[in-house]
Amino acid sequence: MPSKWNFGTIGLKIATVLGFLFIHIPIFIIIMYAFSTDEKTFQFPLPGFTLKWFGVAWERNDIWEAIILSSQVATVSTVMAIILGTLACLAVYRSKFFGREVISFLVILPIALPGIVTGISLRSAMSLFGIPFSTWTIVIAHATFCIVTVYNNVLARLRRSSHSMVEASMDLGANPWQTFRFVILPNIATALLAGGMLSFALSFDEVIVTTFTAGQQSTVPIWMLTEFIRPRQRPVTNVVAVFVILVTTLPILVAYYLTKEDEGGKK
Repeated sequence: MPSKWNFGTIGLKIATVLGFLFIHIPIFIIIMYAFSTDEKTFQFPLPGFTLKWFGVAWERNDIWEAIILSSQVATVSTVMAIILGTLACLAVYRSKFFGREVISFLVILPIALPGIVTGISLRSAMSLFGIPFSTWTIVIAHATFCIVTVYNNVLARLRRSSHSMVEASMDLGANPWQTFRFVILPNIATALLAGGMLSFALSFDEVIVTTFTAGQQSTVPIWMLTEFIRPRQRPVTNVVAVFVILVTTLPILVAYYLTKEDEGGKK
């Protein structure tokens, strides 16, 4: 019996390592080719290493325009998600009414649907109402799935918190705004921060929904997709990919440690 258990444990560890390598080796390759001296092909081993492409990327206006647009869209989408996601969560969690579960399902539905379905639906709706494609159409599209991350984080926090604190606050004479500001908000603050960071990361690197709602504008993922189709300098695209990896990974790590520390404190 112990030998079978040891064999299963070793097999599980090997499978874990293989899965880890399968996911992360492509990322390592992207980072590696950002330093390649070859600008047209993917040679291996690399013919040489250089930092030239970081300087080239820094001086290209089209890259900066894409980065600025993606940052603006991600920031506004995150703010909208925090506000609307929190309000929706409080309404669904604290109130009991007919159809509450249906509304909760509809809130989380956008992130469960394939991106292409969401993108086609939003584009059809915007075309039907005659809404011109602009930065705001991208923001609206991104907010639909960013709201879900905030909603889920806040809902999980409220389910672990005690409603007696809210009742005590109101019994002591606090109005609803004071109760929210001094009792509820501090309790869900880290959940909001984690949800906001995840929303920013999701919005910054989203490509499928953006493709249907951006019109002629180019966010960073769309710019990268265009460069891969019609490449001019392949390593520059890899440099931008390294930047995207950093921008999307750091918020996710911070959100992970925030929620981890909070769970540790609750135990």
